[in-house]
Amino acid sequence: MTDRPTITVLRPDTHGLSSREYADALDERLPDHEIRYAATPEAEREDVSDAEIVTGTSIDTDLLDAANDIELFACAYAGYNHLPMDALRERGVAVTNGAGIHAPGIAEQVLGYLLTFARNLQQGFRQSERGEWRHYKAHGELTDSTVTIVGLGAIGTEVEQRLRGFGAHTIGVRYTPEKGGPTDEVVGFDPADVHDAFARSDYVVLACPLTETTEGLVDAAAFETLEPDAVLVNVARGGVVETDALVDALRGESIRGAALDVTDPEPLPPDHVLWTLDNCLITPHNAGHTPRHWTRLADILAENVTRLEAGEELKNRVD
Repeated sequence: MTDRPTITVLRPDTHGLSSREYADALDERLPDHEIRYAATPEAEREDVSDAEIVTGTSIDTDLLDAANDIELFACAYAGYNHLPMDALRERGVAVTNGAGIHAPGIAEQVLGYLLTFARNLQQGFRQSERGEWRHYKAHGELTDSTVTIVGLGAIGTEVEQRLRGFGAHTIGVRYTPEKGGPTDEVVGFDPADVHDAFARSDYVVLACPLTETTEGLVDAAAFETLEPDAVLVNVARGGVVETDALVDALRGESIRGAALDVTDPEPLPPDHVLWTLDNCLITPHNAGHTPRHWTRLADILAENVTRLEAGEELKNRVD
């Protein structure tokens, strides 16, 4: 036993990154606290028994029942629907998440997608694989292009910041357009406003949550509105785009291309037609991967430990 406040880090890793790194990062930031790394199921039950704070990708009700002194569960993911929220509320346990820690990496990947299509790098990649030295044309430049960003949360904001250096004109779509935003223009989800933005866009970046409003937002009608030179980028959720309509648009070249880090269905079956389309770039939902995952999460938790002990509002609280 120790008189120092105790934080237990649960063992499941994420994105191929060991949660031991998380424990080490917390130890550096919180030298006055006891940081425990629960490496086995038995150690988890023992280490949570008197921990004031427990953190990890998830916690089940059995482990929660073993945590006698828990005040805060700090989830390592942005999403928290997998947590036993009712049980946590009943116990009076505060819950925070990791929202925002993936945004810089996702934004950089979005820029990679945009530059790939702007500079026609897919053609270069294909020729390189064939050992073929033959000049080809770039499509254009991001400079003076119009990029619509659907969702102005952490990811959309980071995308906009990076586009500033390219001199792109940006249109933001958000639920509360009256609040404004970092983009040159801000509109709401009124269908007429969304279609007007799409009609003027060289690129559309989806960075919004999947809700009743955004589910199927990019449908056949949206693809009819987009110009044939437009490119769709989806780092939101697969369900924001109607997949059959996307396939038709790509096959019929009613849009120039698409970059998808998320799909519907997901994972995308190996025999799905999207894999066969040269104008579709697919990555396996890994845009958020970053070696800074644990250090950024440790920064959030370290700040929240200070806030918790001072009785202040917690950052990223979701309960």
